[in-house]
Amino acid sequence: VQLQASGGGSVQPGGSLRLSCVASGSIVSINVMGWYRQAPGRQRELVATIIRDGNTNYADSVKGRFTISGDYAKNTVYLQMSSLKPEDTAVYYCTFIGRGVYWGQGTLVTVSS
Repeated sequence: VQLQASGGGSVQPGGSLRLSCVASGSIVSINVMGWYRQAPGRQRELVATIIRDGNTNYADSVKGRFTISGDYAKNTVYLQMSSLKPEDTAVYYCTFIGRGVYWGQGTLVTVSS
């Protein structure tokens, strides 16, 4: 099983980016897809999750600015990020949770003027 994340990059404060993550291989019974992030010197933290029934959950720090969406049929999850701030700078990791927990390799988002 491989999770391939893409869409990271450098953007100015106030800008937008869209992250994508697609899983390949034999993934069974995925119930949750999500995004975490890890800034330099900090622990990995939850950004957003989407459950198979469509319910979403967001970290307080990104509510109103980030939107998670997913296609369980295609094993794909997205993170639309808007109004980006320098404190959003981090490596973003996608994760799929089912019978196992699967992680992507991370994609770097840098927000700087």
